[in-house]
Amino acid sequence: MSMTRRHLLIAAALAPCLAHAQGGRQPKELKDYTLVKPPQPTEGGDKIEVLEFFQYTCPHCASYEPVLEGWRKTLPSDVVYRRNPIAWNESTAPHVKIYYTLEALNKTDAMHNKVFRVIQVERRPMLKADEIADFMAANGIDRKQWLDTFNSFTVATRANRAGQVWKAYKVDGTPAMAVDGKFMTAPSMVGSREGSLQALDFLIQRARSERQGKK
Repeated sequence: MSMTRRHLLIAAALAPCLAHAQGGRQPKELKDYTLVKPPQPTEGGDKIEVLEFFQYTCPHCASYEPVLEGWRKTLPSDVVYRRNPIAWNESTAPHVKIYYTLEALNKTDAMHNKVFRVIQVERRPMLKADEIADFMAANGIDRKQWLDTFNSFTVATRANRAGQVWKAYKVDGTPAMAVDGKFMTAPSMVGSREGSLQALDFLIQRARSERQGKK
């Protein structure tokens, strides 16, 4: 049996399971997800890309993160997960740079939730470079290294690119999730955070089947 036919048969076999996970129904276009038009390039290469759009000021993003954290641990090896921070305007642009600085310093896992907390629970704006650097230093990150990275050309370039990406996807609210540059879903569409994970599983399988169908 060819690999393409095998994967298509697997997809067909999985469809009833996904429908059951959705409470007896399969996710529906325009209700649980939408098509990205035009489809967007991804950075996953041979892997299916799941792209999370979020804001550090968004309480729904903060409450979604623990749900996503557990789900990410179950992702198969052919899926890559990325985040794309959003600043709707220049006033919160430093928050986008915070995320990419954490990534550059390999501190995302340790600090991502702490940034949500300091902004949303402690009500600290975290918009000035010195305030941000003080917070990071208090959490064990070298202050000079933080500032050098935060103010680097690389971080500025990635922050600028992040703005181009969310606009290309036509994101109008957070949190939102894209799959393989082709599909968008969100807890607000599906009606629950847990339901959105089931929609994501469905879309990952659909993307996998479509990729295999082209081989």
